[in-house]
Amino acid sequence: MDEKEIIARRAAKELRDGWIVNLGIGLPTLIANYIPDNVEVILQSENGIMGMDSMPEPGQEDKYITNAGGVHVTVQKGAAFFDSCVSFGIIRGGHLDVTVLGVLEVDSFGNLASHIIPGKLVPGMGGAMDLVTGAKKVIVATTHTAKGGVPKILERCTLPLTAAKKVDMIITELAVIKVAPQGLVVLEIAEGLSFEELQDKTGARLQAADDLKIMQIG
Repeated sequence: MDEKEIIARRAAKELRDGWIVNLGIGLPTLIANYIPDNVEVILQSENGIMGMDSMPEPGQEDKYITNAGGVHVTVQKGAAFFDSCVSFGIIRGGHLDVTVLGVLEVDSFGNLASHIIPGKLVPGMGGAMDLVTGAKKVIVATTHTAKGGVPKILERCTLPLTAAKKVDMIITELAVIKVAPQGLVVLEIAEGLSFEELQDKTGARLQAADDLKIMQIG
């Protein structure tokens, strides 16, 4: 199991029955493949889908149905399609129970940076600014470090912020971390990894929860 699958499987366990959920482009889209059978959620995509489902099997793609990242997806029975005005009315109106998105950086204050890559021309932050402001809960699903082992979880973000103090939880392949008033609290840690090793891979001070658990992926 690679690190992205570990993250997606663990993030899927945070979803609750009846929630309206937005999954960001990239890694978070994998979460749709691992939602527990006893949990029924409505997946929203900001390009105008309510009732999105998992990615199709190879060869079964419908060229007209893609998520906001241009990746082919399937839809549930009864799904609705609409324009961006309606879609962002849903997002900005506070109707999303949770959004799960990737980041370039996230910090101990719940700030996140997700749209500026130094030295590269990118089109902008997309819907992320609206999503993290409008959703009732914000979960960051990201690898613990970037290429070369550079920490993505920092004491303070160094890149321009997408939003300030909006992140509630961080899920990586190594840990589940709560953004609390006192800082970053580790709720779960990967099996076989010591707290000291986790701290060494993190650019912010971590605190262990009193009931620190081993991450459960399955």
